[in-house]
Amino acid sequence: MNLLRASATIGGLTLVSRVLGFVRDMLMARFVGAGFASDAFLIAWRLPNLFRALFAEGAFSAAFVPMFNRTVAEGDKEAEGTGLATGIHFAEDVLSVLLPILIVFTVVMMLAAGPIVYAMTGGFPDGGPEKFALATQYTRITFPYLMLISLVSLLGGILNSLNRFWVNAAAPILLNICLIVGLLFFRGASDVETARTQAIAVTVSGALQLAWLVLACWQAGVRLRIRLPRVSPEVKRLLKLIGPAALGAGAVQFNLLISTTLAARFLPEGSVSYLYYADRLNQLPLGLIGIGVGTAMLPSLSRQLGGGDHKAALDTQNRAIELVLLLTLPATAALMVSAMPLIRALLQHGAFNAADTIASAHALAAFSIGLPAYVLIKVLTPGFYARADTRTPVRIALVAMAVNLVLNLILIWPLGHVGLALSTAISAWVNAILLYWTLRRRDHFAIDARLAHTGLRLLAATALLAGMLLIANPFVDPWTGRSLIERVVAISLLIGAAFVVYFGAVFGLGAYKLSTLKGQLRRRR
Repeated sequence: MNLLRASATIGGLTLVSRVLGFVRDMLMARFVGAGFASDAFLIAWRLPNLFRALFAEGAFSAAFVPMFNRTVAEGDKEAEGTGLATGIHFAEDVLSVLLPILIVFTVVMMLAAGPIVYAMTGGFPDGGPEKFALATQYTRITFPYLMLISLVSLLGGILNSLNRFWVNAAAPILLNICLIVGLLFFRGASDVETARTQAIAVTVSGALQLAWLVLACWQAGVRLRIRLPRVSPEVKRLLKLIGPAALGAGAVQFNLLISTTLAARFLPEGSVSYLYYADRLNQLPLGLIGIGVGTAMLPSLSRQLGGGDHKAALDTQNRAIELVLLLTLPATAALMVSAMPLIRALLQHGAFNAADTIASAHALAAFSIGLPAYVLIKVLTPGFYARADTRTPVRIALVAMAVNLVLNLILIWPLGHVGLALSTAISAWVNAILLYWTLRRRDHFAIDARLAHTGLRLLAATALLAGMLLIANPFVDPWTGRSLIERVVAISLLIGAAFVVYFGAVFGLGAYKLSTLKGQLRRRR
C-alpha cells in the first residue's frame, strides 16, 4: 500500500475520531466547564490516557509490529503459506504473558489511586480534600480502561501488520461516541455527577473497542487463544523493547503529565482544564498527520530494511517528512495566529466563559509552536524502531524530558500555565532535532534534494498563510461568540480561505504539483 494512501486511511478515520472528540470537549465545556469537577476528572483521565498514547500509538506497536512481520517472513521462508500461523503463535505467547501482567497492574493501580493522585496534585491545595477525594474516585473508575486498551493495541498491531490499518484507526471513535452519549443522555444534575458519568463512559468504551478489534481479527482469520503464560525468547525480547519504546514514543505525553501535575499543585483552579482544552486542539493535527504517517510507514520501513533495500527506506523517510510538513505547517500557523477565534467559536458557551477562552487560547498558541516537532518525532522514530533500536529514542526522550522539567520550573512563575505549554513545545523541538541528528550521524537518514526544495517553498507558503490570518482575524472574531450557526459559518469561512491561500501558494511556488499528489494516491504495482 502506498504511504499516502495508507496515511490517508488512518488520517481520515482519525479525523472522524478527533472531530467527535472535539464535539465531546464542547459538550464537556458546556456542562462541566473549567473548574472543580473538570480538574478532578482530567487528573483521573490523564494516567489512563497516557498509557493509551504509549501503547496504542507508540511503544507496543513500535516493538510488536516489526517483530510480528519478521516472524511471519521467517515462517514463510521455512514453509510457504505458514508465516501467518507462525505470527499468530507468537502473538498468543505475547497475550499469555501480557494479560496477567495487565490484570495485576490495573488492580494495584486502582488500590493505590489515592497516593497516585496525591503525588500528581499534592492533594489539590486550591480545592481541598473534597476535590482530592473526587479525583481519587474518578481514577478508580477509569483505570480498567488501561488494561482494555492495551489488549486493543495487541490486536491492532496484528491488523496493522496485515495492512488492515482502518480497523485499529476506527477504534477511538467508539471512545468519543461513549463519552458524547454519556454527556447527552446520562449526565447528572451537577457538574460532579456529569464528570462521574464521563469516567464510567471511559471504561465502557474500552470494552467496546476490545470487542470491535476481536471481531475484526476473527474476520481476518486471526483467533488468539489464551494459554498458560510462557516467556519464550521472542516474548522476552519484546518485553525488553517495550520499556525503552514507551519512554521514547511517549516523551510528549510524559511532558504533558509533568505540566498537568505542576498546574494542579501550584497554579489557580482551572489551569489544568486550560492546558487540557488547548492540548486537545493541538493534538488534532498530530493525530491526523503524525500518528497516521508514522503508523503507515513502520511496516513498510521494516520490510525494506529487512530486505536490504536501504535506498527505498531512505526514500520512504524523505517522502514521509515531505508529507507531514505539507500538512502540519499550515495547521501550526492557524493554531498560533488564530487561537482566540478558534477557542471562542468551539468552546465558549455554557459554563466555559470569556476568561477561560483567553487563558486556553494563550496556552494553545504556546503549544502549537512545537506542533511540527511533535509530528516529526512520530515520523523519525520509526527509523530507529524498524532497526530494532528502541534504546536510542529513549535516551533522547530523557534529555528532552529533563529540558522540559527545567523550563517548567523556570517559566511557570512568570508565565503560569502558558509557561508550562511553552516548555513542552521547546522540549519537543529538542527531541526532534536530536532524533534527526542521530539518524544523520549514523548514515541512516539524509535530506534529499527534493525534500530540501519542497521544504523551503512550504515555509514561504506558510508565511503567506499567517499573514492572511492576521488580516482575517478581526473580521471573523466578532462572529465567533454568537449563535451556533454563525460560529460554524465564521470558522468555516476562515478555514476555507486559509485552505485556498495556502494550497494556492504551495502549487504557485512549485512546492508540490497536482500530478505528484495524484501519483502518490495511486497504488504502486
